Amino acid sequence: MNVEDDLINKYHVPAPRYTSYPTVPYWNAEFMGNDEWIKSVRFSFEESNTRDGISLYVHLPFCENLCTYCGCNTRITKNHTVEEPYIQTLLKEWDLYKSLFKEKPVIKEIHLGGGTPTFFSPDNLELLIKGLFKDAIIHQQAEFSFEGHPANTTEEHLKTLYKLGFRRVSLGIQDFDPLVQVVINRMQSYEDVKSVTDQARKIGYLSVNYDLIYGLPIQTLEGLEKTIHKTLLLMPDRIAFYSYAHVPWVKPGQRRYTEKDLPSVELKQKLYELGREMLINAGYLEIGMDHFALPSDSLYKAQIEGLLHRNFMGYTHQYTQLMIGLGVSSISDTLYAFAQNEKKVEDYRARVEAGQIPVFKGHLLTKEDLIIRQHIQNIMCNGSTSWQDPNLQCKAFMDGLKRLKSLEEDGLITLEPFKLLVLPQGQRFLRNICMALDARLWANQPKTVMFSMAG
Repeated sequence: MNVEDDLINKYHVPAPRYTSYPTVPYWNAEFMGNDEWIKSVRFSFEESNTRDGISLYVHLPFCENLCTYCGCNTRITKNHTVEEPYIQTLLKEWDLYKSLFKEKPVIKEIHLGGGTPTFFSPDNLELLIKGLFKDAIIHQQAEFSFEGHPANTTEEHLKTLYKLGFRRVSLGIQDFDPLVQVVINRMQSYEDVKSVTDQARKIGYLSVNYDLIYGLPIQTLEGLEKTIHKTLLLMPDRIAFYSYAHVPWVKPGQRRYTEKDLPSVELKQKLYELGREMLINAGYLEIGMDHFALPSDSLYKAQIEGLLHRNFMGYTHQYTQLMIGLGVSSISDTLYAFAQNEKKVEDYRARVEAGQIPVFKGHLLTKEDLIIRQHIQNIMCNGSTSWQDPNLQCKAFMDGLKRLKSLEEDGLITLEPFKLLVLPQGQRFLRNICMALDARLWANQPKTVMFSMAG
């Protein structure tokens, strides 16, 4: 084994993906009730709506088939009569939020996630989006995006959402290898993907993203090479190249296969290196963690300009202080607090129909949380952070710096008196770097595994 292999084995440990800090398992839920959440939403809205606008994440959980690799909150059904009642509940939830505001919300960002947003008919998606627009103002720099399944995203879906202002589409591909597709129950052909991509570009979409995963069951180097080759024939503007998260204790669907079907640590590393090398050689640039973009894409431009942001939706070039999650299991963020909606469709609908904002747990951030959150955000987006400003210092953060010493010795980072810089070799270990600063994780070591493996 060489030095790099030694590092991969050393840091191949369960680690959060840091779409938030604190991460969900370490929220102090007992300190958060609906009254506190409403107060935080109002305060954040008044502080930021005119300046930034707000973001909306809309969770559409329905899928016709269970993709066994998936870790999302889903409801499997072929019954499409669920669409309209769910949309009506979403819009009632949005009305509950709007009733808290003293002025019309300025919508800067909308993302439709799932589940499978394209499970919904184009007409019903139009009903949803027009309902969100009611009594709201659309920001001049608004950006709307949606996730689509290549096997069921129609030209009508693309045209309808484009007409409503959507300019980005993300296609969940994962792997083109037909054998892998059978095991993970995610079936779509190269022709499906090409058709949707070509249609989106013809209609006028500015950015097409592909989601690919390495570390899937029975995945091979030869198979992944063919997947990347087919991807490069289509040259999407962005690519999310994720490590497979094996969490069968959370998602029982993953028990369709066992750990024996997964690539070894060594093979998984080779899969990552192969994919990364092929993408970079093709002209893609690495963005933060797991992401690649062409130089023409707004994600790369945001990184260069220091405007890259990371939230529960992943990386974005847009920043809003207030992000409201609508729908079952959605997470909202006011900057000062997080809250998550009920996880079961029936519980979610019952709460909304009773006139209640349907959050069931949350977290009020302390001053210490806010400081560490900012440093983790800086590392995830910019590959560096500084703390010369006393307002960016606290004891918990300084304790975290001590835990970073071994990562410095391994050549992953450099630590100056008031600055941390991620070195090129440390890029793939961003989760481990942030984990060293995670005061809540270190103060509450779990007795069971909560996270997927880093790397």
